[in-house]
Amino acid sequence: MNVLFSLVSVMNSAAPQTAAGGSSFLDTLAGIGKKLLELLNPGSPKEISETLNYFIFGENDFGRNALIVGVLVALCSSLLGVTLVLKRFSFIGDGLSHAAFGAMSVAAVMGLANQRMLLILPVTILTAVLLLRPRKNAKIAGDAGLAMISVGALGIGYLLMNLFPPKSGNVSADVCSTLFGSQSILTLKTFDVWLCIIMSVVVVIWFVLCYNRIFAVTFDEVFSSATGMRANFYNMLIAVITAIIIVLAMNLVGSLLISALVVFPALSAMRVFKSFRSVVICSACVSVLNTTAGILFAMLKSTPVGSTIVVFDLLVFFLFSIAGKIMRKQ
Repeated sequence: MNVLFSLVSVMNSAAPQTAAGGSSFLDTLAGIGKKLLELLNPGSPKEISETLNYFIFGENDFGRNALIVGVLVALCSSLLGVTLVLKRFSFIGDGLSHAAFGAMSVAAVMGLANQRMLLILPVTILTAVLLLRPRKNAKIAGDAGLAMISVGALGIGYLLMNLFPPKSGNVSADVCSTLFGSQSILTLKTFDVWLCIIMSVVVVIWFVLCYNRIFAVTFDEVFSSATGMRANFYNMLIAVITAIIIVLAMNLVGSLLISALVVFPALSAMRVFKSFRSVVICSACVSVLNTTAGILFAMLKSTPVGSTIVVFDLLVFFLFSIAGKIMRKQ
């Protein structure tokens, strides 16, 4: 009987705690809903106009520079993304971005933060060539090599940043901004903008001039080689251009989210279109529009730029998937 009374007293004492826990859970849900409503609320036209004028047409020009770099990076990554997806190299972006993270950590340790491109770009290009070059008697398969480079570069980079902390002293913030992107896209330097413009122009011109060869190498390397085309050479060019795009995109979305710029626009376009040319054109348009919308939304709501762009890419992918199913039924 005493045991029964003890159990009843324990249950009665736990009841207020359970109620409090339920109330806390409901408060949390209410807070999440309130935050979502705030994000979805665009605000008054006057507030939107003032915010965008400040970022885009302000004296510092950082918003305009962010849009220029974002659009160019999105265009280049979408052009090559179709080829990479069709060649089953979708995850090459992750491996190269992780290698670039390791190189960036070494540059920070050596005090080359302002000239980090001088180290990051060659290391990323070399990694791309090693990963994508054809090897008949390789002892390590391509996907295993990609996994080794990804994990190894991340581990070495994070270890170096902890052993030799950057001047800011906040290792966690620096690593997080490098991996997931940050507002640094809104504070780009003139050198970074011009470097992105020059490299983007080179990538677009190369893609247009070599379009037929890229098409042939993408779908049938054996037939391309049989017809006298240097398929291995164009594969190396694709690797080098991919590395350049990855390095350019790190400021935009961070090293862990780069694959979204490469994969999502191409997959979205493939839900609706079937020809290679149509997919490339649609992928480019979708990527540019999503990136522009993501940057503008981040300016208005102070959200992380890279994550915001990825969310827009994901939403558009679902919309294209639904549209593709409707078109197939008709």
